[in-house]
Amino acid sequence: MQELEIESIRVRQETQQRAVVLRVKDSNLFLPIFVGHFEVEAIRLKLMDIEVQRPMTHDLLDSVIYNLGATVDKIIVSELKEDTFYAKIIVNYDSRTFEIDARPSDAIALAVRSGASIFAEESVLEKAGVNIEEKDLEQTTDDDISMLDDETGNLSAFSDFIDSLDLENLGESR
Repeated sequence: MQELEIESIRVRQETQQRAVVLRVKDSNLFLPIFVGHFEVEAIRLKLMDIEVQRPMTHDLLDSVIYNLGATVDKIIVSELKEDTFYAKIIVNYDSRTFEIDARPSDAIALAVRSGASIFAEESVLEKAGVNIEEKDLEQTTDDDISMLDDETGNLSAFSDFIDSLDLENLGESR
């Protein structure tokens, strides 16, 4: 299992398809995960420290867990089957650990609220991780993304999305 950090949120302009791009800490290995509009907004708002008038669903879940005396220990992107990611929320309560199945987008939204670490199983990184060297990041343009096709293997939906990413400013805050 490897620890990840949120590198950026990307939007494909033609389709408005969104992805959270996670990066293995201290590495050039990236994991893009497709995210729905509402979930990406929940993640983005919290990352930007924007206060909302009423709690969002992920705020509610975080509050319930906290007020019950539990803590979110970590979230794990645990599986990739048929181009669909799966995640688990690991919650500690009364000296016990519980695993809760979740969509990765919901788990990530909860992690940014609770301060929990984000991890991915090695098998997920092997299937969907994209290795981009620093020198390639600096030189990559919209017309020169073919190297990513080899890295993503047969993940058809991911290949199409990754082909459309603007990697020129990867690592800069949006």
